This record gives sequence, C-alpha cells and structure tokens, in this order.
Amino acid sequence: MNKDNRDSNGITLDPENWSELRALGHRMLDDMFDYIEHVRERPVWRPIPQAVRDHFRAVLPHQPIGVEDAYQEFSRFVVPYATGNVHPGFMGWVHGGGTAVGMLAEMLAGGLNANLGGRDHMPIEVERQIVAWAREMFGFPEGASGLFVTGTSTANLLAVLIARTAALGRATRQTGIAAESARLRAYTSTSAHICISQALEISGLGTDALRKLPTDARYRMDVAALRKAIAEDRAAGLEPFLVIGTAGTVDTGAVDNLAALSEICRQEKMRFHIDGAFGALAVWSPELAPLVRGIELADSIAFDFHKWGQVPYDAGFLLVRDGELHRDTFASPAAYLRRETRGLAAGSPWPSEYGPDLSRGFRALKTWFTMKTYGTDRLGAVIARTCALARYLEQRVRAEPMLELLAPAQLNIVCFRYRADDTLNAKIVADLHESGIAAPSTTSINGRMAIRAALVNHRTQICDVDALVDTVIRFGAASAPR
Repeated sequence: MNKDNRDSNGITLDPENWSELRALGHRMLDDMFDYIEHVRERPVWRPIPQAVRDHFRAVLPHQPIGVEDAYQEFSRFVVPYATGNVHPGFMGWVHGGGTAVGMLAEMLAGGLNANLGGRDHMPIEVERQIVAWAREMFGFPEGASGLFVTGTSTANLLAVLIARTAALGRATRQTGIAAESARLRAYTSTSAHICISQALEISGLGTDALRKLPTDARYRMDVAALRKAIAEDRAAGLEPFLVIGTAGTVDTGAVDNLAALSEICRQEKMRFHIDGAFGALAVWSPELAPLVRGIELADSIAFDFHKWGQVPYDAGFLLVRDGELHRDTFASPAAYLRRETRGLAAGSPWPSEYGPDLSRGFRALKTWFTMKTYGTDRLGAVIARTCALARYLEQRVRAEPMLELLAPAQLNIVCFRYRADDTLNAKIVADLHESGIAAPSTTSINGRMAIRAALVNHRTQICDVDALVDTVIRFGAASAPR
C-alpha cells in the first residue's frame, strides 16, 4: 500500500490534480452566479439551432475528454438554450425561478451524494424536519407523514394509491384490484390537472372511475354537482371513495371551496385529497391564506416547493394525515433491507416505506436551506407579490381596447387575448417566445384560446408585466389583417 493508502494499480474517478479541479469548480460557481445575477441581459428563451441539436447526436463516448472540455460544451451548447424560467420574463407554465441559495444547497447535496431511501444518517433527519414543518404549516396532527417526490404529479398518484388502500384494504396489494375496482368512484372538476386522470389510470382503477364535474362561474368545482353525482353513483351500486380538490388550478389559478368539499367527504365517509401544486403554499402569506381555507381538513395534500417556494427543481411533496395508512400502502420488507436498532441500518421507519423509491436524492436540503435562509414570512411576501402583479396585469388588460380578459385573476394567473382569432393569438405567443422578451403559454377558456401569464418568478417586476402587454399589442397590430 502506498503512502496515501491507495492501490497503485487501482482505478479511481477522483481527480489526479485536486488544485486544478478546485480552480475549475470556483470558475463554474462564479459563472452560474453571473448567469443568475445578469439574467435580465439575456433573452428569456431562444430557439435551438439545428447544429446545436446535432451536437447531441454524438455516439457513446468511450474515451475521456476531461472535465474542462465537458464544461466548455455545457457553456456553449446548453446554457444559452435553457427553458428560461430563471428569467423574470418567463410567465408561461407554473415554474419557480429558483435562487442562488438553492443552487448552493444542490451542490452540497451532490457532494454528500446521500441516498435518502433509508438507514440512519442526518440527511434523513433533515427531510423529517421538513415533514414536521409541513405538519405545522397545514395544521396536521403529529402522526401525519410526508415524503419528497419529483413533483405533484407523482404526489397525486401516491395519494390515489393511499385512497385505494383505504377503500379496498391492504390485502389488495397482494390480490389485485380487478374484482373490486370497478365499483369505486373518484371525483374532481373539469379544471383539474391532467395528472389526476393519469393517477387513476396508473393506479389500475382506470379513468372511467373518475367523474369530472362542472365548475362554477369562478372555475371552482360545482359543489351541488358533486353532491348530485355522489347520490347518483350510490344509487347505481357504486362506491364513492375519493374527492380531489384543487388549490390553484393550472388554467386560471382557481381554488375550489375546500371547506365545503371536506364537509361532503366527512358526511359521505370519503377521503379528501387536495392537489395544491402551487396554491397550497398560499398558507405562507397571511393575505392569501384565507383563499385556501379548508386545506387543513384534507386527508392528504400534494404540492411543490419548486413552484411558489422557489426551491430549484425538483422538490415535490406529499403530506398524509394518517401516517400508518400511508406506510401500509407502500412498506415492503426484504431481508437485504433489514432494519436494526443499532448501526447504520437503524433509523426505522425509512422514507422508502412511504413510497415506491428506494433510491432517493437529498431534495430536502435545498428546501431546508431555502426555508431557513429566507423564512416563510419573506417567502409568503414573495407569493403575495406575484398575486399583486397578476392584479396589475388584469388592470392593464382591462384598460387596453385591443385586449380581452377571459378569466379573473384569482391568484397569480391571468388569461387574456388579443381581440382577434385563435390563429393570430397563437402566432403572437410564438413570436413573443422567439423575441426573447417574454414567455407566456396558451390555454383554452370556454373554447377560446387564451394567452396565459403565470406569474411565479420572484424576479418578475411591473416593468416585465408592462413589457408583456406592450409587446402583445405591438405584435398583434403588426400581424392583424388590414
């Protein structure tokens, strides 16, 4: 054995020269700080040239090029053509802007390379700290469980599986659901995210088990229609077992009447789950928290820290009131995963007992850093500010003769259009993207194409909203038939 305790004939992936790597690492860090600090100087998004796409059609690399050259390729071919959600002009899909603090935490997590599937180590205690904070945020009891996942789509799927276990029993994990699932019925609104239908499909219950109910004038689930649907299904011999409400719909930002939905579930002995992908974190703002009143009554809540919470992707989360039911849905003992009372194999129950993933990254660290660094009061103020910007955008739209508001701004989303046909509005949005000025998305409101501005990024200011409105009018006027 040589003096540094390494086998001279061995192979390692550690650098031969740590000083050189350290210098490059500091340069990478400075470059990313510059990227964030000077984000306004760049376009929100730019089209990817074919030559850049072709560069990533290269064959499998058998020989090394070295980290310096790899970084040069990243800087040249990846950075200029990213999604753009760091930019204050990104207003399309509900993407958070991230923070430099979160980026640093992600680097630290990568250095630790911790697997949060299980065992007894402090990274899991950090995740348990977030679970405890989530219980406090939403007024859940001590026995409630929580789990980091990729995003709310996955969290909603896990919630459906938990509800399935509650309805059919744990034995269904062994016997399957073919004989019993056809009688189950779940309910959501036509404004719910597509991942709700996907969750029913993946769970094996099938999309036929999901009734999508109409919405009221504010795009919330029609409570009377829900009561009627449940009564009809019970009369037909079916078993209503789950209502999925929404706190912040993807199209308009509408919040269902959560308290009313909870009361129906209590009376009907059904589970109540809330898709709160971004809207759930309104609880951080004293101004907005009343809009999600009733969220504390849910059996489970799915939400993302990487949206309004500004944590870098990805950091989805599921909070479940009945922690034992949660564990019964997923825990699977195995000899090679034996839990002990001492040593590294201690620390039971492990996070892997609450979801399907045994290999799990340290998502909790960037969330912990974000919450500790800024505090929920400041994060809540940022959330409230995005809603204030939405109200400002609504006012600007109402004041412009060539623009039309298609849905009221209930949280941070504004749906409007240029007074022209759908084809022209689609062209305006594509032109906006390619201009690099702003990046809204589109949706359909009552059968009409809408320009949808979702104001999520903490960097977005009034000047960015003005740029969006002014450019929509300019592009619309330039493209309108004469």
